Amino acid sequence: MRAEVEKVLEAIRPAIQADKGDIILRDVDVDTGLVSVELTGACVSCPASTLTLKAGVERILKDRVPGVTEVRNVGETLAEVSESPVSL
Repeated sequence: MRAEVEKVLEAIRPAIQADKGDIILRDVDVDTGLVSVELTGACVSCPASTLTLKAGVERILKDRVPGVTEVRNVGETLAEVSESPVSL
């Protein structure tokens, strides 16, 4: 399943890179169908990145790779942790 996901992401990547971003495959959970990716470059600060991920990447992966149930951007999780408020 991971090889199939990688192949599809390679096909999607040029469109994301055209907007100065990129997508990196982090994990594929075969049991749950969860694909973890990290959006980088311009995608990090782009307000449309969630739409790109869900309506674009997730939809395409679900259509082309049997067993994919969801795609998550692990970069968002990492950013939330690192941007926690500090009390002075």
